[in-house]
Amino acid sequence: MIRAIILVLAVCMNFLPINSQDKLSLDLDGAINYALEHNLLLKNAGLDIEEATEKVKETLAAGLPQLNASVDYSNFLGAEMQLRFNPEAPATTIPFKPTSNLQLSVGQLIFSGNYIIGLHIANLYRSTMETSYKKSEQDIKEQVMKTYYLVLVSEKNREISENNLKNIRNIYEKTKPMADVGIVEKTDVDQLYVQVSVVENLLISAEAQLEMSYNILRLQLGVGAEKNIELTESLEEILDKINFETALIEPFSINSNLDYQLLQSHQKIIEKQVSLEKMSFLPTVTGYYNYTEKILKPEFDISPKNIIGLNVNVPIFSSGMRRARLKQAKLNMLSGENNMELLEQQMLINEKQLKYNLKIALEQYKNQKINAGVSKRVYENINLKFQQGIVSSLDLTTANSNYITTEANYIKALMNLLEADVSLKKLYSSL
Repeated sequence: MIRAIILVLAVCMNFLPINSQDKLSLDLDGAINYALEHNLLLKNAGLDIEEATEKVKETLAAGLPQLNASVDYSNFLGAEMQLRFNPEAPATTIPFKPTSNLQLSVGQLIFSGNYIIGLHIANLYRSTMETSYKKSEQDIKEQVMKTYYLVLVSEKNREISENNLKNIRNIYEKTKPMADVGIVEKTDVDQLYVQVSVVENLLISAEAQLEMSYNILRLQLGVGAEKNIELTESLEEILDKINFETALIEPFSINSNLDYQLLQSHQKIIEKQVSLEKMSFLPTVTGYYNYTEKILKPEFDISPKNIIGLNVNVPIFSSGMRRARLKQAKLNMLSGENNMELLEQQMLINEKQLKYNLKIALEQYKNQKINAGVSKRVYENINLKFQQGIVSSLDLTTANSNYITTEANYIKALMNLLEADVSLKKLYSSL
């Protein structure tokens, strides 16, 4: 019996919620893919593509046969009409009977320049929305990557602050009893106490920065505020994957840039607007067929059941309105060409600047990494000498302050390096 109870409890435990299951563990690629799947802004961009697709269908349908049906009923309320064919004969009275008709009509656009160009514009608009979706994907990748780096850097900063606080607090706790018995001066203890307070404040700031970084990442991933996130990829693993030297010599193809592609699509639409205005000078030809079924016929009815016809609408004179619109479209096209040339110049300059930023960031990172290592060794050496009574607490606090400063500079240089790499890759559209 007891064995059965234990078995039932074991089975039930498998269905109980476990805290670790609520944790979202992600490496960098996993975070990017998760954001692309759940980010609401990207979902809206996908809806824009669907809307543009339906717009193409709507425009296409305007040139296809249109079938409509209508039913009418008329009652003349006993009205009559008198006809006198001979002045000497009495008038003939014809009553107006109620009438009812069932009518089917089919319309077909035969030629319309505006329709042809409008269909091209609708397809270009859909293509623009697809490029815009890729641009939204790229923006989300950039944001997630930078925030992922920020969280890792913030965690490293907190770790350094925790270790530093542990060490300086340990020194303070060991030194305080020595001051009580007069082995060291009370001033040395006071200086260490101030240093402990400084490092405690740094740790509080580091924890606040880390929490803010996680909240930004939660927002980008599209998860709730209470969702626990664990980043499984370390800074060292990420740095090992990135070849910064290769990025510095990689050629730049402006046509691969998504911002440039978007402006190209916009310029094509502008050029089609010129063609659209030109088509307004051409006639529009439509055909139609009407079928009328007499449900209630009048006494005298000579209208046919079947009618087929052709309608030609020829624009003749608009007091210069169409010509002015065409001129505006051409001026807009010239302005777009200037914007294309300006964007090309800006991107080439931006590419040069981003490569320079990456080069400088790489050099500063290497220098700050060396400085951090040297500063740590100096602090550990001064700490050892302080415990031996060779140096004063002022030397120790100065060494610790220098160590904290160099570590902060190293973390800042590391973040600048990763951000510079992301910015250059975004320009290349290779995120």
